[in-house]
Amino acid sequence: MDASDRPDLIGEAPTFLDLLERVSRAAPLNRPVLVVGERGTGKELIAARLHFLSPRWNRAFLKLNCGALAETLLESELFGHEAGAFTGAIRRRRGRFEVADGGTLFLDEIAEASLTIQEKMLRAVEYGEFERVGGNTTIASDVRLIGATNADLRERADRGLFRADLLDRLSFDVLTVPPLRHRREDIALLANHFGRRMATELGWTEFPGFTSAAQAALEAHAWPGNVRELKNVVERAIYRGEAGRRVGEIVIDPFESPYRPAPRPPATSVAVPPGGETAFDARVDFSRSLERFERRLLQQALEANRFSQRAAAAQLKLNYSQLRHLLRKHGLLPVTRKAAAQQSA
Repeated sequence: MDASDRPDLIGEAPTFLDLLERVSRAAPLNRPVLVVGERGTGKELIAARLHFLSPRWNRAFLKLNCGALAETLLESELFGHEAGAFTGAIRRRRGRFEVADGGTLFLDEIAEASLTIQEKMLRAVEYGEFERVGGNTTIASDVRLIGATNADLRERADRGLFRADLLDRLSFDVLTVPPLRHRREDIALLANHFGRRMATELGWTEFPGFTSAAQAALEAHAWPGNVRELKNVVERAIYRGEAGRRVGEIVIDPFESPYRPAPRPPATSVAVPPGGETAFDARVDFSRSLERFERRLLQQALEANRFSQRAAAAQLKLNYSQLRHLLRKHGLLPVTRKAAAQQSA
């Protein structure tokens, strides 16, 4: 793998550019680094950038997910094993620390490693040496370790779930990747990037872009899955669209179905006056008041989103089928600017 394989990191938000500047400063140093961030923020891409901007760029860059393997398998993957070390170990095997000699080892979900493995990891990072499982020969290896996690390692160390001495060694610098909700300026940039790639994959001659309503829906979402979730949503929208036409349908939740029961509304609190008793007007018609409020809320959402029903549904935290049902119930389907003006008059 050479520098031309270096993955692109896309973004113009100040928080993201600050992170890239810190990556550039930390990359040349032969020190461990922790990359912290929520799921889907691109921690592996940050680790790759640290490697490819370092003097080790033309050596091995190995990756391993510590949460994907049982303890015994993880120990063997990291440090290797000798023949006969355990059942099924019919020949000697080199581990990642040995294979990555001179290069970089990226350990994702490093918080999931057991305390026993953490102890061996500390020795490998601190002194550059370790033994294979079932062996007694000390092996020297020059590896730069980059760990990634979305866990609070300091809190885990306080609870005795993560070795404090290993945490001290790994945290020469801690690079926190900002979630997408804190870099909203990048949503359109990333969406168009993923859109162009998906359009090319589908054989489209060009990517026509998104409608304004689709763009608004993308920017309104909270993106708990961050960039990975955005990529999935955009690719889904492109493949469901048509070549040559701007993409207008954004499906945030692919599990949405008109056959699923509507979610129960959250319980609302009742205001209590200073006297301690709930104020109540016996003349109030609860059902009619609720219907009027519901209708007014629907109208406001439609107007705020230029009468795009999908964008209004996203703003109201409803799925498309639920919104259509409510619009039909209140006689607001179909809704046009002209109809809305007549209703308000």
